[in-house]
Amino acid sequence: MGVKDALAEKTENKGAVKLTKSMSIADMIKAMEPEIKKALPQVITPERFTRMALSALNTTPKLAECSQMSFLGALMNAAQLGLEPNTPLGQAYLIPYRNKGKLECQFQIGYKGLIDMVYRNDNIQTVQAQCVYENDEFEYELGLEPKLVHKPALKDRGNLILVYALWKAKNGGFGFEVMSKEDIDIHARKYSQSFSSSYSPWKTNYEEMAKKTVIKKCLKYAPVKSDFVMQVSNDETVKSELSVDMSEIANEQEPVIDAEYNEVVAEQETAASEA
Repeated sequence: MGVKDALAEKTENKGAVKLTKSMSIADMIKAMEPEIKKALPQVITPERFTRMALSALNTTPKLAECSQMSFLGALMNAAQLGLEPNTPLGQAYLIPYRNKGKLECQFQIGYKGLIDMVYRNDNIQTVQAQCVYENDEFEYELGLEPKLVHKPALKDRGNLILVYALWKAKNGGFGFEVMSKEDIDIHARKYSQSFSSSYSPWKTNYEEMAKKTVIKKCLKYAPVKSDFVMQVSNDETVKSELSVDMSEIANEQEPVIDAEYNEVVAEQETAASEA
């Protein structure tokens, strides 16, 4: 039984507070505090969770129009991953998103949040991504003796042409991935339903989101823990239940076209985690 069902069952007894659409997010969090507390990591208290919620609503007022459970689900995703949503840190984002005909909250990991999560893997020594501009000196080779050389221009670097990401393990192993800007845009349009949304970090932090995309492709060959893979599966999802492990909750996102929010169609519902 999910938290939502359990709470509904409780409301039938002892006159417990029922959840209604007219309730504010803060009131809803207070009503669900016992269940929320069970799902929160120990380092985050319900009080801090509430502050995170109110801060996100303050920075993105449109979130207040999202379904309450999808907002709490996205916020719980951020909390369990230890990422601060909708702050200048760029660790995670809560995005108003038109899904199945109603406005819901989509959770999205940011570039800096992904980097932070990667470094929680003991085997990883270094991970980074860089943008290459048309006046930079850049050279790379694949094969048995791969090579990657990037010498940024000191001024007038020109337009962004590609992004590369690399990782190095403590045992000396390494890997890298290179993607052109055109390929990044094609990939994002195909796999990120909120790519064209005015609320998407692709609009406000394009370079960081491009770096995140290339890092995720690069890490497919890195020695990361299975827990990390499960955590990253929460990226770009819409969930309306709470759990002690949000990665176990099914993604309710459905690819749709929404003119009001300028959403795009994705070819595969489950492919959102690729972006």
